[in-house]
Formats: sequence, C-alpha cells, structure tokens
Amino acid sequence: MGDDRARRRLTFEIFRFNPEDPESVPHTDTFELDETEFMTLFIALNRIRETQDPGLQFDFACRSAICGSCGMMVNGRPALACRTLTSDLPGKIVLYPLPAFKLVGDLSVDTGTWFRAMSGRTEAWIHEHKPFDPDAVEDRMSDDLAAAIYEGDRCIECGCCVASCGVANLDETFLAGAGLNRVARFMMDPRDSRSGAEWFDIVAGDEGVFGCLGMMACADVCPKELPLLEVYAYLRRKALGARFVKARES
Repeated sequence: MGDDRARRRLTFEIFRFNPEDPESVPHTDTFELDETEFMTLFIALNRIRETQDPGLQFDFACRSAICGSCGMMVNGRPALACRTLTSDLPGKIVLYPLPAFKLVGDLSVDTGTWFRAMSGRTEAWIHEHKPFDPDAVEDRMSDDLAAAIYEGDRCIECGCCVASCGVANLDETFLAGAGLNRVARFMMDPRDSRSGAEWFDIVAGDEGVFGCLGMMACADVCPKELPLLEVYAYLRRKALGARFVKARES
C-alpha cells in the first residue's frame, strides 16, 4: 500500500439494531477511521469498538478465515471481515448483517440455529447399519475419494453462501450451498450405508438441489472457493439415478 493510500480516511456506515431492546430502532451509524497498512475489516471494527463505540456488536473468534464467525454484508456482498482488506474497498464501506439468519444485534447473527436445523434434517452424520466389530479390518478408500470428501469438509459454515442465495432468503427450509455441500460429503462417503432412495428423499424437491435457481452466487462468495457447481451436478445425477431405481421398484 502506498503512502497516499495508507492515509485514507475511511467512512463506515454500519447497521445498528438490538432486537431485544424495545426502544431500539433499525438505523445506521457513521464512523470515520484512518486506514493503516494491511488493515482488514476485523481490525477496523475492533478499532471502532475500542475507540468510538464499545457497544458495537459483531462476531469473531479465529481471525484466520477458519471459524466463519465474522461473516457480514460488505457493500452488499457477503464476506468474512477477517480476510477482507480495506485497501480492496472504496473509501466508504457499508456494513450490514447477513440476511437469512436471526439477528442477534448490529452485525451479529445466529448462524448456529440454522446449521443445527440443517444438520438434523439431513442427518449429517455417518449412518452405519452393521453391528460394530472391534476386530474388523479397517475399510480402505482411494486417495481420490478421500480427497473429494475432504474437499467438502473444508466448509467453515460461515453462512455467506446462504446469505447470497435468493431461494434461501425466501425459504428458510432450503438447504442452500452449505447444506447441499454437507449432503454430498456424506453421500460420497462409502462408510455411510444410506440407500439411494433415502438420499433421494433428502436432496430431491424444492428444499434440495432441484430448488436451486442456478445463479451460483453461493460459489461467487464462498471464502473457501468450494466447487459448489460440481457438488450440485453430483447431487442431481445421484438424485435422478435414485428416482429411476424407485420407479423400477414401484
């Protein structure tokens, strides 16, 4: 960052509202801050909270784009505050909480309730019907399959894909990018013994992959750059295959 750039005076327009305070009214507050080299939104928000408004609410934990806590709308686009450099933004920065989630206060939202509900509906854990045998030989899988499963596990559940999804913003039951990615991760895992018919009931229909409009905003904003287009194509193929099997059996 050059010297002129480092001396920018940034203007932050930040959404404020406490839903637990009956006297609170949704509005925006404006703050100004001198930009410094390598400043992220996380650093900027902490400085605002420490020097100007200690009541400002926003979430953070790891500061390394791992926990997914600091997702917010940055000039209308979902992003992680900890990995967004102010040098990549204009001099006026507008911050709002992620939509599609319950508002806790200001920029803080409750993503945990949404993800817990999604995990429960999709039963996002390994299903094994065989009795446990402590003497059994470990099942092996190919390196390519293990890598594909790990790719899905890289999701940090920040909620950016959900917030960017037009369907998820209108229908709270839609699985969105994070949910469909989670389903695909377990669907391709050979340790999961669920049948194609069982998976069909989860991923088919408006709540699943066929409810996607195909705009792919989720892939555009994913901070981990997960291959969500490939995930959706995989789920559609599997769902259609399972439907043909159900049709033959009926």
